[in-house]
Parts: sequence; C-alpha cells; structure tokens
Amino acid sequence: MDLEEDREYGEDKRGDELPEELRHRESRLRKIREAMASLEAEAKEKARKEGRDPEKAKPRGRAQRNFTDSESRIQKTSDGYIQGYNAQIAVDSRAQVIVSQHVSAASPDVGELLPAVVAIERVLKAKPKQVLADAGYWSEGNVAELQARGIDAYIAPRRYNHSEPLPPAPRGRIPKTLSAKERMERKLHTLAGRAVYAARMILPEPVFGQIKAARGFRQFLRRGLSAVGEEWALVCTSHNLLKLHRAQA
Repeated sequence: MDLEEDREYGEDKRGDELPEELRHRESRLRKIREAMASLEAEAKEKARKEGRDPEKAKPRGRAQRNFTDSESRIQKTSDGYIQGYNAQIAVDSRAQVIVSQHVSAASPDVGELLPAVVAIERVLKAKPKQVLADAGYWSEGNVAELQARGIDAYIAPRRYNHSEPLPPAPRGRIPKTLSAKERMERKLHTLAGRAVYAARMILPEPVFGQIKAARGFRQFLRRGLSAVGEEWALVCTSHNLLKLHRAQA
C-alpha cells in the first residue's frame, strides 16, 4: 500500500471508516506503541500486587488492547465473547427500580458486588436488609463484608443446574465445622433460604430483559469508561422513570 492509498483509506464515508488516528501509518504505529506500553504497565502492576518482581513481568502472549477503545476489555457473555464493558445494576424487591448502577471494564462480576452495595448506601442513605446475587458474585470475602455491614447475604457459591434436584431442607443446628461455602449452601437449601433466593429470578434478570428487548438497548454507542458510564446511567434513569410512572398510574 503506498502513502496515497494509506492516506485515503476509509475516506469514502461508507459508515465503517477507521477512526482518524488509525487511518495513517505514523499514527497507527504510535497507537501500537501506546498499546504495548499500556499492556506492559498492566503486567507490572499485576506482578506488584502479587508480590513478584515487576521488572521481570511481561504481558501474556494473548494479551490484547482495543485500538478504538483502549479502556474496554474482552467480556464473556451467554452468547460468547465481546469487546466491551461490564454493566451492573442492583434492583429493589418491590417495583424493579434500579437502586444502584455502574460500569466496569473488569470481566468477572465478583469484584462488583461491594461497589454496588456502597453505592446503594451512598444514594439512598440506607443499607439493604438483604442482598441476593448469583454465583458470579460469590467469594468468602464478599459474604464476610456484607455480614460486617449487617446485611443478610444470599449468594450462590456455585452455579446450579435448573434440572438438578433440590436436596432436602436441612434441619437442626448448624455444625461448627462447616466452611463459609458450606454454610451458604446450607442456608440456600433451607425452606426460608429457597423462598428468599427464588426472588432473584424476578429482580435483576427481568430488568436486563426489559432494557435489551423492550427498549432495544443492546450495545454502548460511546467509547471510554467514563462516557460509557454516563450512557448506562441515562439508560437506567429512563428505566426508573417508566417504572415510577407506571407505579403512580
């Protein structure tokens, strides 16, 4: 490709043009160097947190950085993998109103539970009595932190198959030798625990369905964590306005 072709690439305005900074060889090389520097810095920071020598740390062979949105990350979804962000919501148990929302670039959900709870307490000036969450949010640390805040936690310690037969409800005193995971399993298998946790299926999942299917929002249109966070806040606000309007009708 000669320089003339390189300069004109993507200038036919078809709608699938490359961003301006990627249309020219010099700017593409600069972007590649910036991406490599970012990956190296990320590897060093991870090594530092793990107590390893950061100077010997190198990016993994499969490490990637998106040129059009360097803050986005590979996210695993039910439909496969996408390059994007992890949108989070917390929903109240009465009217499916979103009481907390935020966006993260991290793929695992486990680190997003406590920020959601902190946001609830900050916005509503009150803490939730109970928190229900699926297996993606399970960790002993999350359960311990919720207990320390006086919040009753119901977090699945593993993923359950819907066809899996439920064990009989446990009775009697809780054995002192049980681990945190075993205690949570036991709690969710009690009659009271089953009734409480069953409400999770009518709380966040339908809200995501309403946002995606009923309102057609299936992807972010902006780039960068801050801009995407603003877009998600607007989507959640519109959801809440509809819920509140219908509740008063």
